[in-house]
Amino acid sequence: MNPSVSPEPRLWTRSFILLTLSNLLLYLNLQMITPALPSYVTEAFGADQFAVGLVISLFALTAVVARLFTGRMLKTGPRLAILLVGLAFYVLATISFYAAGSFLLFLAIRLLYGVGFGVASTTYGTMVSDIIPMKRIGEGMGYFGLSSGFSMALAPLIGLWLLDAYGFGTLIAVAAVLGALIIPLVYGVRAKRPQQETAPAAAESAPKSMSPEPPPASPAQAESSGNRRLNRGMLLPFLLSMMLAFTYGGLISFLALYGKEANLANVGWFFLFNAGAVVLVRPFAGKLFDTRGHLAVLPPAALLVLVGLLCLSYTHGLAGLIVSALCYGTGYGMLQPSLQAWMVGSVSPERRGSANAAFYNSIDLGIALGSLLLGSIAASTGYAWMYRMSALTMVLFLLLYGGTLLMEARFRKVAASGLSR
Repeated sequence: MNPSVSPEPRLWTRSFILLTLSNLLLYLNLQMITPALPSYVTEAFGADQFAVGLVISLFALTAVVARLFTGRMLKTGPRLAILLVGLAFYVLATISFYAAGSFLLFLAIRLLYGVGFGVASTTYGTMVSDIIPMKRIGEGMGYFGLSSGFSMALAPLIGLWLLDAYGFGTLIAVAAVLGALIIPLVYGVRAKRPQQETAPAAAESAPKSMSPEPPPASPAQAESSGNRRLNRGMLLPFLLSMMLAFTYGGLISFLALYGKEANLANVGWFFLFNAGAVVLVRPFAGKLFDTRGHLAVLPPAALLVLVGLLCLSYTHGLAGLIVSALCYGTGYGMLQPSLQAWMVGSVSPERRGSANAAFYNSIDLGIALGSLLLGSIAASTGYAWMYRMSALTMVLFLLLYGGTLLMEARFRKVAASGLSR
C-alpha cells in the first residue's frame, strides 16, 4: 500500500444516517400535504388558480425569510437547538391545519408551516454538509438528497389517497405523526462544527470546476469582503436552481388539476415514476459532479427536464405520463444535488450555513414564482399550455448557463493574454 495515498474519508457515519432518515420524515410530511392542497382548498374554500398559487407561494416565501435569519444563527448558534425549534413550529402548524375554518386562517397556518420548514431544512443541510468530507461532497449530497427523493415517490400518492379515501383530517393526523417521529431521531445526531480549512487543502478537496474561497484572515474581513465574494460565487447556481424550482412549482401546484382537465385517471403515477428516477440517478450524478464538474451534468439534465415538461403537456394517457415523469425526474435528480454541491463547495466551511440557506431559498423562491405566474397563465390558456410555457424556463436555463461560461472563458483568455505580454 502506498503510504502517500490517503484512505477515502468515511461518509456513512451514524450522524449522517440519522440526519438522512429524519430529513426523509420532514419531506414525507411536506410532500403528503402539498399535492393535496389544491384540491382541498378548491373544494373547501372555493379557491381559484391564483388562490391555489397563493397557498403554495406564501409558504415558500415565508421559508425564504426564515432561512435568512437561520443562516446567520447557524454561524454561531447551537445546531441542534435551532433544529428543534424549527421542528416544533413545523409539527404545531401541521396539527393546526385541521382547525382552519377559513381561507385566511389557512394562509396564516401556512406561514407558520413555512417558518418551521425553512428553519429545519436549512439546519439539516448545514449539519450534513459539516459531516460530509469535502472530497465526497457531491456524492454525499446526492445520497442525502435521496431522502427527499423517496418522499417524492411515496408521499404524494399516500397524501392524495388519504384525502380521497378518508378526508383531510386523516391526512393531517398521519403527517403530524411523521413530524413528531423526527424529534427522537435528531437527538442521536452528534452535531459537528466545521474546522477551518487551509486554502491548499480546500482547493485540493474541491470538485473540478468548483474552487472554494480562501478562508478569511479575520472575522472583520469575513463580514466586510467575504459576503461580496459569496454572493458573486453563488449567483449563477442560485439563479439556475431557482429556474429549476420554477418548473416544479407548476407541478406541485397544478398537476392534480391538470389531470382533471386532461382526463388522466391517476396523476399520482407521475409523482411515483418521477421520484423513482430521482432516487436512481442522484448517487451517480453526485459522483459525476465530483469527478467531472458541473459542465458534465447540467446541460444534459436541463434538456431532460425540458423534454419531460413538453411530453407532459401533450399527454392523454398513462404511457405518456410515465415517459414525461421519467424524463423530468432524471433531469431533476441530476440537477438539484449538483447545484447544491456547487454552492456549498464554493464557500469556506464557516459559511456553509449561509450557502445552504441560499440554496433552499432559491428553491422556495422558484416554487413561489412558479405557482403564481404559471397559475395566472393556466387561468387564461389552460394547463397544457402552462406546462409548455414552463418548459421555456429550461431554455433560459441553458442560455444563462452557456452564456456565463462563454463570458468567463473570454475573460480568462483576455487576462492570460495580458499576463503574457
